[in-house]
Amino acid sequence: MKEECGVVGVLLDDTKSQSKTAALQIYYSLYALQHRGQESTGITVYNGGSTHSLKGMGLVPEVYAREDIVKLVGHVGIGHVRYSTTGQSRIENCQPLIVNYKSGTVAIAHNGNLINGHDLRDELESEGRIFITDSDTEVVAHLLVKELLKHGAVESIKNVMKRLKGSYSLAIMIDDLLIAARDPLGIKPLCIGKTDLGLVVASESVAIDTLNGKLIRDVKPGEIVVLKDGEVESHQVYNTTHAAHCVFEYIYFARPDSVIDGQLVYKVRERIGRELAKEHSVEADIISPVPDSGITSAVGYSRESKIQYQEGLMKNRYIGRTFILPGQEMREIAVRLKMNTIAENIEDKKVVLIDDSVVRGTTSRRIINMIKDSGAREVHARIGSPAIIAPCYMGIDMATREELIAANNKVENICNTINADSLGYLSIDGLVRAIGLDKEDLCMGCLTEVYPLEIPGEKCQCRQTRLNQF
Repeated sequence: MKEECGVVGVLLDDTKSQSKTAALQIYYSLYALQHRGQESTGITVYNGGSTHSLKGMGLVPEVYAREDIVKLVGHVGIGHVRYSTTGQSRIENCQPLIVNYKSGTVAIAHNGNLINGHDLRDELESEGRIFITDSDTEVVAHLLVKELLKHGAVESIKNVMKRLKGSYSLAIMIDDLLIAARDPLGIKPLCIGKTDLGLVVASESVAIDTLNGKLIRDVKPGEIVVLKDGEVESHQVYNTTHAAHCVFEYIYFARPDSVIDGQLVYKVRERIGRELAKEHSVEADIISPVPDSGITSAVGYSRESKIQYQEGLMKNRYIGRTFILPGQEMREIAVRLKMNTIAENIEDKKVVLIDDSVVRGTTSRRIINMIKDSGAREVHARIGSPAIIAPCYMGIDMATREELIAANNKVENICNTINADSLGYLSIDGLVRAIGLDKEDLCMGCLTEVYPLEIPGEKCQCRQTRLNQF
C-alpha cells in the first residue's frame, strides 16, 4: 500500500522574518512528510506580485537545490509531496497545481481522492474547460476558479466543498491568502501549528515539529481555516455526527511521532501490539518486527507478552527508488536489497514476526522464507491490522478485490500461502481500542466492506453531515 500525498502551507509574519524564507520552511516541512509521497514534489510561493514554483519528479533532496530555494522569495506558500492514486506519474501531475484567472492566481495542494472526480471532470469538459493533467486536483481548481469569479474566497471554497464527494485535505493559496480545508468526514489528516516565524498547516504534526513549532490543533472535519495576520480564522462549513478518520494513518502511513486527531501514533501502534499479544499469544523466543512500520507494535507485543524483543531483520534505509527487472530471481534480490536478516538473532529461534498488514501476501512470504532460510525454527506472523478484504476508494493505492489475499481466502489458507507456522490478525474491536477513538468516527471500509460514503456497488453506513449557513 502507498499513501498518495502530503501537503503543507506556510504564512510568515513579516515583522519577524525579514528574509521572507517561506520556501525554506516549506522545504523542511516536505522533508518531514517525505514518507507520504516519493514520486514528485513542488513548492509554490507568492512574492507580493506573482507566484513562483519549483517542481520535479523524485525525492525532496533530489528535486531542490538550496540556491534555487533561496531564490523563491515570498512570505506565503504551499508545498506538496505526491504518490499518484488518481493520475499518472508524470511532471504535469506534480503539485501544487497553479491556475491563473481574471483576478489573480490560485495554487492548490491536495491529499485525497474524489469519488465523483470523473463525473465532475466530464461536466467541466462539456462546458469547454481544458485539462492539462489527469488528477483530481485540477477538477478542484476549475471549480474554484468558477466560483472566484462570482464570490469571495471563503464562500467560493464552501461552494466547491458542496460539490465534492470523497476525501480531501487542501492547502490553497489565492495570491497572498493561505487557506486550508478538510472534507466533512475528516478522512485525511490536516493540522495547524505555530512557529516563531508564523503559522503552518500540514498533513502531519511532524512537519510543525521540524520547524520547532507547536501544534495548535487539527483542522476539524468540514472546516475551512484562513491564516491571516498571524491569526487562524475558522469557518465551519459542515457539522457531522461522526467523522470517518482513515485507520491506516494510525496503522501504517503516518510517522509514529505524529499526533493525528488527538492521538499520538506511536502510542496507538504500541497498543496495537499489546492487543495482538492478548488476542494471539504464542510460545516463542523473540518478538521481531518487519521494519519500519512493525517496530512499535512489536515493542507493545513484547511488553505485553513478556517475550524478548529482538530485531531479526535490518532495513536498508538508503536504497531510494530502484528499478526491478522481471523474473523471480530479481524479485528475490529486490527484497534482499531492501531488507536483510540478522541470522545470529533468529537462528534456532521461535520467532513472532510483527507486520502492519498483509495485502497480496507475496512480500510476507518472501520475508518469512528469508527468516526460515536463516535458521529460524518457527515463524508466527502477527498482523497489526484486521484482514484487508476490500479496496480503498478514499486515496490509498491498494490492490483490487481479486488481488487481496484475504478477500478470497480463509486465515488458514493465507497462513499456508505465506509459509508461516501460525497467523493472527488484529480484530476490529482490538484496533478500535488501540486507536482510542469512537468506532463510528473511523473509516474501515477496506476491513469491513462498509464505507462511510455512498459508492456504487458497495455497502454504506453513510455519515450524516449538515451544511451550515454563514
